[in-house]
Amino acid sequence: MGFKKFRINIFIRVLLITANLMLLVILARNEQQGVTALIAGLLAVIQVAVLIRYIERTNRKLTQFLESIRHSDFSTSFFDRDLGRSFEGLNRAFNEVISEFRKNRAEKEEHYNYLLTVVQHVSIGIIAFRKDGKVDIFNNAIKRLLKISNLKHVRDLGVIKSSLPEMLLSMNAGDRQLIKLVIDNELLQISVYATEFRMRGEEFLLVSLQNISSELEEKEIESWQKLIRVLTHEIMNSITPISSLASTVREMLLDEAENSVQIHTLDGDDLDSIHQALITIQSRSEGLLNFVETYRNLTRIPRPNFRYFAVKELFDRAHILLKPKMDQLGIVCSPRVFPEDLMITADPDLIDQVFINLLLNAIDAVKEKTDPRISVTASPNSNGRVSIDFSDNGHGIKPDILDKIFMPFFTSKKDGSGIGLSLSRQIMHLHKGTVTVKSSPGEGTVFTVTF
Repeated sequence: MGFKKFRINIFIRVLLITANLMLLVILARNEQQGVTALIAGLLAVIQVAVLIRYIERTNRKLTQFLESIRHSDFSTSFFDRDLGRSFEGLNRAFNEVISEFRKNRAEKEEHYNYLLTVVQHVSIGIIAFRKDGKVDIFNNAIKRLLKISNLKHVRDLGVIKSSLPEMLLSMNAGDRQLIKLVIDNELLQISVYATEFRMRGEEFLLVSLQNISSELEEKEIESWQKLIRVLTHEIMNSITPISSLASTVREMLLDEAENSVQIHTLDGDDLDSIHQALITIQSRSEGLLNFVETYRNLTRIPRPNFRYFAVKELFDRAHILLKPKMDQLGIVCSPRVFPEDLMITADPDLIDQVFINLLLNAIDAVKEKTDPRISVTASPNSNGRVSIDFSDNGHGIKPDILDKIFMPFFTSKKDGSGIGLSLSRQIMHLHKGTVTVKSSPGEGTVFTVTF
């Protein structure tokens, strides 16, 4: 019925145009009807224009519909009851699509408001900004942390610390920084982590800032307490016998009355005892001096002299140095580098020291096994950094001492110095890298060095 109505309208209009054109031809043959013919011609043109406009109404609706979508204007509605059911169906389809778009936009706005509420209520400071530094969003935690009320551009943070804006703008996805800020005469230790995302075809950097001063202070105090316990233990082990022997020698040599001091008469046995006591005092004193010197050396690691070289060079040098010892103990060592031309930027001399320390630890862990095996594997990890795993099938590390093995002078070995792992961690820290450990008692240990 709808199409029928539309066809009837078109048929009548075409019929009228045809009749008008026929009348125009008849009048044009009669020279006395020139004015009437002109009027009939104008009328025919008008009728054709009205017909075209009538037919193109669908195109105009489609254009209006697409423009509404383009400009996100979903307030438009489409109604044409005089064109029949077919056009009513078209209008209904347009209105349904507009309604869906309106619904989707409302859902997106709800999700945005939900995420915005979450962001504003988290305790970690968050700043999202464009590559040019223009800030898109920052939460309440940033206001509290940095004592600011408004932030339009990252460079506005220059009033807090002049180098802070450049540091934030130069960060890439996955970067971590630890910075110190003085705000209201209070020193803050801020952990900064960056990640990237893309929105509306534009790249944004999302940076989180968290004050970890209390955590660092707690760890620092804990580290000092552990170090003091170790130092106290080592010093007391030397001072106690020295004090005891010094007291014994004094009693053997001197007769101390209230107002006078006299030297005892000594026989051969007394002289031998005093001689042995003095030798022991000297030995323990030298051991204590060596201990203090070793501790001083831990704080005097030279600055790395970086160069770009192949990881395989590290493997070759360590293999030449330690192969005789491993052959003597029957240890099978499997070095692997993936790919073979894997390169790193580091100080080869310092990293050699790390390699040797970790391999010596692995050798010590497996030397009593019936089938001692050590595996050293280097490859890029999932973050694009180079990782080197030192794996052994030794006795493993007990869980209760796993968190102490990197402490200076802590050792579970009878003849160990307790500085190898601590020194290795400090060297890797100078390379902006890490040394981590995983161990299962009775199964083995894996030390991972990451550059």
